[in-house]
Amino acid sequence: MMFGIDRLVSDASLRAPLQGRRVALVAHPASVTADLTHSVDALVAAGVNITAAFGPQHGMKGDLQDNMMESPDYTDPVYGFPVFSLYGEVRRPRGQWMNTFDVVLIDLQDLGCRIYTYVTTLLYVLEAAAEHGKEVWVLDRPNPAGRPIEGLTLRSGWESFVGAGPMPMRHGLTLGELGRWFIHHFKLDVAYRVIEMDGWATDQAPGYGWPLLERAWVNPSPNAPNLSMARAYAGTVMLEGATLSEGRGTTRPLELFGAPDIDAKAVIAEMQRLAPQWLGGCVLRDMWFQPTFHKHVGQLCNGVQIHVEGPHYDHAAFQPWRMQALGFKAIRSLYPDYDLWRDFPYEYAFGKLAIDVINGSPLLREWVDDAEADAGDLDALTKPDEAAWAEETRPFLIY
Repeated sequence: MMFGIDRLVSDASLRAPLQGRRVALVAHPASVTADLTHSVDALVAAGVNITAAFGPQHGMKGDLQDNMMESPDYTDPVYGFPVFSLYGEVRRPRGQWMNTFDVVLIDLQDLGCRIYTYVTTLLYVLEAAAEHGKEVWVLDRPNPAGRPIEGLTLRSGWESFVGAGPMPMRHGLTLGELGRWFIHHFKLDVAYRVIEMDGWATDQAPGYGWPLLERAWVNPSPNAPNLSMARAYAGTVMLEGATLSEGRGTTRPLELFGAPDIDAKAVIAEMQRLAPQWLGGCVLRDMWFQPTFHKHVGQLCNGVQIHVEGPHYDHAAFQPWRMQALGFKAIRSLYPDYDLWRDFPYEYAFGKLAIDVINGSPLLREWVDDAEADAGDLDALTKPDEAAWAEETRPFLIY
């Protein structure tokens, strides 16, 4: 198969509209061609006039480990064009930056999750382009989590840098498709084009969204090291709003959860008792880990690892958001007074609990903390949201 970047650099007719125009690129370390050439180098070699670049969260080089670590602007040391940070002093492109190009190419590897901030960066670039009369091209890439949709829809008033609009946690779209929905939903008047992939098989084994064995995985952010993380992320990202470790500071970040003061075997057993129907498609294994940084640094933690590779994985059955919600519910059931929720301004959203910002409302947290609420109650809230999103986005699907 071919990603958007590969089609663009290999087909002169696709590049023809860029002739004589100043071009900017939004990219990160995973912005590479099939032979692992970075998109900047590939585009310059193809004769594209790159006059500016933009780096999203974690920076153009992907060197910043944690969330809420800002990147500076700098000058590209090879080509001499400015590289502007969309996760520094500002999150939206400054007006003067928009004067450095005519067309902006967005070549970002997404993880298929609303909270992954490249989604919001796409929206902010589209809005700025609409305001300044610039053209936007998305060089499309696979959604490694595939087409399944899961999670509550973000409620009005809960928009943030991890919540660009009323969409569920696991959105099931590519960035190219998501851009089409953004333009429709926010009524943006912007020239927009998707350089489509060729041969993306959305539900084909063994990758089920990612072309496993065809393309190398390059971390789109420092704690996105493999396909297993991408599959689990729509659930495990909620751990960023909890006191439990999500495995940062280990070699399997966002594929596990735990703490020094929980019994992982008991947690798994309680999860299976409360809602076994939510645990399909994966295997949960109790294990031990000691983070080298971040939460519970240097402490021996008992944890649960989520295995979603090989024979353990059933793409249609796996529900990462419900699985992680159930992990919280089991801990609340076993340890009613457990200090579960972190209280800090997550992604600069002040005055709100991080878990609520992540979920786009308090509904998930309230369900976890309600001792009388069961799996059916959360399904009753969530299934209508999921069905509505599937119906709303159907006109914008490309593949």
